Amino acid sequence: MRIIFFGTPAFAVPSLKALIDAGKEVVSVVTQPDRLKGRGHVLSPPPVKEYALARGIPVLQPQNIRTSEFFEELKALRPDLIAVVAYGRILPAGILHLPALGCINVHGSLLPKYRGAAPIQRAIINGDSETGITTMLMDEGLDTGDILLREETLIGNDDTTLSLSIRLAEIGASLLVKTIDRLSEVTVSPAPQTGEPTFAPPLKKEDGRIDWSWPAQRIFNLIRGTFPWPGAYCLLNNERIAVLRAAVGDSMGQGPPGVITELVAGGIQVQAGDGILSILELKPEGKKAMLSADFVNGRRIREGMQFDAL
Repeated sequence: MRIIFFGTPAFAVPSLKALIDAGKEVVSVVTQPDRLKGRGHVLSPPPVKEYALARGIPVLQPQNIRTSEFFEELKALRPDLIAVVAYGRILPAGILHLPALGCINVHGSLLPKYRGAAPIQRAIINGDSETGITTMLMDEGLDTGDILLREETLIGNDDTTLSLSIRLAEIGASLLVKTIDRLSEVTVSPAPQTGEPTFAPPLKKEDGRIDWSWPAQRIFNLIRGTFPWPGAYCLLNNERIAVLRAAVGDSMGQGPPGVITELVAGGIQVQAGDGILSILELKPEGKKAMLSADFVNGRRIREGMQFDAL
């Protein structure tokens, strides 16, 4: 079976690795163009490109996937199947219908829940207790294709988007190989999605803004769900502060939202809408990440000072 793999970020690398390690014939990898990254604006390749080249697989990086030239390039590869994992662009109908076995997508939610670009982030932000991976037969809609296989996993109270993404990437890799094997054996049948769909639009920088009038648990979920990007943030003395780690306190506290009610050895106790949130680690703008105790000592933070949302 000749497979073309579409993928871009680190999340997709375990799936590509699993296909190669399982002996699947990956004839080419399609990934997004190199991008400028970091303060130095260095042109950097996507993680999938780096891994594919290290394993000796040809890589295509089209600026536009909707040209006849690119379609003919794919057609010449004679794919039996296209596997798509976090590629980052919507495939046109011509490509979807090119391989005989169709295009298989690995999606980071239990569809039809969280269709869209940010299913892992949204699940944590919304306080879900479980999520999973769905493999589906792609159609022209936004994650509306028929389901092939699904696997669930719990979302831990200490999970962040980073930790959950790493775990789901491995689950997705295993499930992709299993899906392809079962398609080859004709032991899996695509099934229409059932239930009310929900959506997970991509996050924007402003989505990390903390509103201290929210319940402490909601702020805690926001911090976890926006880590490492775009990050949860607020202001203190007109300085932007990124909140990296926190915990929901036991006491109710008192005072206006955002006020520092107590300074303890492990964190800064801040009044939220319905209780206390303890900030454990933070990062002032332009500075390195630091424990709350170091921030308190270095900035002479005192009780009664107030974090203000942007």
